[in-house]
Amino acid sequence: MAKEEKAVKSETEQAHAYTPGLKVKRATVVRKTRRLPLLGKVFVKEGDTVTHDQVVARTEISGDPEIVKISMILGLEPEDTAAFLTKKVGDKVEEGERIAFYKALFGLIKKEVVSPISGTFESFSEITGQAIIRGAPIPVDVDAYIPGKVVEVLPREGAVIETNAAFIQGIFGIGGETHGEIHVAVESNEDVLDADAITPDHKGKVVIGGSLVTLDALHKAVEVGVSAVVCGGIRHYDLTSFTGEEIGVAITGQEEVGLTLIITEGFGRMNMSARTFNLLKDFEGYLSSVNGATQIRAGVLRPEIIIPHDIPPEDAGEELSQGMVPGTPVRIIRQPYFGAIGKVHSLPVELQQLESESMVRVVNVELDNGEVVTVPRANVEIIEE
Repeated sequence: MAKEEKAVKSETEQAHAYTPGLKVKRATVVRKTRRLPLLGKVFVKEGDTVTHDQVVARTEISGDPEIVKISMILGLEPEDTAAFLTKKVGDKVEEGERIAFYKALFGLIKKEVVSPISGTFESFSEITGQAIIRGAPIPVDVDAYIPGKVVEVLPREGAVIETNAAFIQGIFGIGGETHGEIHVAVESNEDVLDADAITPDHKGKVVIGGSLVTLDALHKAVEVGVSAVVCGGIRHYDLTSFTGEEIGVAITGQEEVGLTLIITEGFGRMNMSARTFNLLKDFEGYLSSVNGATQIRAGVLRPEIIIPHDIPPEDAGEELSQGMVPGTPVRIIRQPYFGAIGKVHSLPVELQQLESESMVRVVNVELDNGEVVTVPRANVEIIEE
């Protein structure tokens, strides 16, 4: 055994790091739990085959309440107003429909109150003389999101859908669930996705870029009707300008910006990982399910691209189950090497002192350019292949 190999072995034989990582898988089994926010009705049964846009469950949430000051409008005392109501509690009402009517002096004085919205006459108070009209219930549908098979039904809640697919996680995203065919709009993972690369043919597509997506490209994509943009990096100020606000530390995914955006590497111009880019290129033309929702602080929720196909799932192997070992592909997620891709070179057992004087376990990472750098183990994440 060579001297260097012996050194690497002594460094790693007692040390394993259990680091959650981004998944980049060509073929795996993807399961998605589709659950209603409130109890409702489930339309599928176990064993059913569903399409991505098929509604699997539905419920209704209460409409917004509208307060109507009936006694004030009629010019009556609150305790006298109930006698002039034309609707009773529980009645359905339409917008503009009369709910109270008062006349006096042999009909010379006439006053009426109409409902400002369609809904239900929910209540009336003889103390305040006010009524509450509750807006019509708002239906909430949950679709399958991915095409596949129903493997479990959650009574009155939803269902679990399973499919074989390529599965890619990004490091950050905005915008919610969407769908579209994969289309690679650049020649390589190093190319910038600019406005000129976006064409009317990209309407409804998931457009793949390389190292950077520009602000002009995002605006052009919204104008064209692109479903989603996936790219290696984005400038922070371009993202802030595009969304109109600073992205906080909570969950993203609720932004209404006209498309879903997924960044695979980080902020600034950062080449998309070659394995991610090549995988997306291999599945060009396939329908994908995309979600930009991200839990930034805890890292428990990653943006994702799911590309269903018929390729048999791959064995996940033992390497990831035992943590990082030499050769494990990783991404560095802190400065000064933020976004850099490489593989574990070695895992020193001894604690090492940082500039902050903290003593931590470190990992030596061989970057794609051959350089070996030392970083805290907490600053890397495994890339599952």
